[in-house]
Amino acid sequence: MNRILVSICVVVAVSVSIISCGSNNSSSTSLTISGKPSGLKFRVFISNPLFQSGTGLGGVATTPVLNIVDATKDVLDLTSAVVLAGESTQPGLMALAPNLKYTAVFSPSGNAVAIIDNSTERIAVPTGSTAGLPPMTLPGFTESMFVSNFSTAAYAAVPTAPVTGQAPGAVVALNLQNGSIAASIPVPGARFIVPSPDGNHILVLSDNSDTVTVITTALIGTATDPRSYITGFDRPVWGIFTGNTTAYIMDCGPQCGGTAAGVSVLEVGASTATSTTPVSAATYGFLASSTLYVAGTPPPNPPGTNTCAGTPTAATSCGRLTAIDTGSMTVTGSVIIADGYHDRMQMSQNGQLYIGSHSCTNINVPGGEVRGCLSIFNTNTPSVVIPPSNGDVTGLQQIRSRNIVYAVQNGSLDIYDTLTNKLQVTSGNTQNNNGQVEIVGQLYDVKLVD
Repeated sequence: MNRILVSICVVVAVSVSIISCGSNNSSSTSLTISGKPSGLKFRVFISNPLFQSGTGLGGVATTPVLNIVDATKDVLDLTSAVVLAGESTQPGLMALAPNLKYTAVFSPSGNAVAIIDNSTERIAVPTGSTAGLPPMTLPGFTESMFVSNFSTAAYAAVPTAPVTGQAPGAVVALNLQNGSIAASIPVPGARFIVPSPDGNHILVLSDNSDTVTVITTALIGTATDPRSYITGFDRPVWGIFTGNTTAYIMDCGPQCGGTAAGVSVLEVGASTATSTTPVSAATYGFLASSTLYVAGTPPPNPPGTNTCAGTPTAATSCGRLTAIDTGSMTVTGSVIIADGYHDRMQMSQNGQLYIGSHSCTNINVPGGEVRGCLSIFNTNTPSVVIPPSNGDVTGLQQIRSRNIVYAVQNGSLDIYDTLTNKLQVTSGNTQNNNGQVEIVGQLYDVKLVD
């Protein structure tokens, strides 16, 4: 019954007043959801659990959606949205399939994963079926998931997944052909997962562990244990593959309760890390050609030390961005950035590295300094810009073939011009004249799906 009602709700036209949630330039725009695909050729999806869908007895009514933005002109589609009522009550984290067929959407309310067909902008309907894939319920919260190369499976790390007779934690495999849980592979404290480019292996990074678990996907569901273990790390939290069997591992070290931060080299099939390059902090990274950029927040040493010393800020806690030459695995430079737990990075086509974190130090001095969790590093200069915007960064997306980056910060969408690393002030957007897309709600993630 719920799925029938959802289909009816998609077809019914809804009149919506669009009011900016995070901009000083507000507008009021009428939006009618027709239930038809947008027809756009270059689209951005933005997860929004609180999209205003009219008024009810209790006041403003909201609907969970993926808003659709024309990424060519930065224009909100006024007739189409991916309506998720009954499928995903609180759409947040998204994962895009490598072949761009599907987008997986996680809702922390109910721990459900919905699968969207990007071509129809609706719940995916598997080949040979007439029914859409049902939302798949995970055994707990996830902040790390991905869709397989051919969109036949998805995987999620669930650190609290109950496991009989063992510590909680598992990697859950989802079958995207029938909408079921295909397998749950126990890995205590599994928090982050990283797939190899060929999809044959998954790196599992666990809480409070110095070991990386490697899952061989072809062995899932067979009589052979798909797990193997590689030691020699220091609180590993993220990885970047540089081939199908070699990866750089971010050792979080003191920021995660360990001893020393660094970047270690992992070889699938080895028993221990092959080498480690010390850095001041490491929770996330971005590989650009032969340079690996690593971000993290080092604890003050000694305690009470101002880690922002030498920069013009009222903040006393700052993060670090370190550049490593992957040919020699040596550090070539380091700069101060905003602090927090760094877990988002995007590189613009003109060499601007956008770095997002959460739980950072927010500064908001009336008439003075304003800063939050977004940092921008110019790899050409080099120099750092910390935009005057407060709040966590939960989504970053570079727009291909344009000098534009979309950032979701503090629940709002900001569009940055990477030529100036400031908010875009003009575009082909005819809805308003400030170069921004104003969407009512509490936005979370952003993905370019074309």
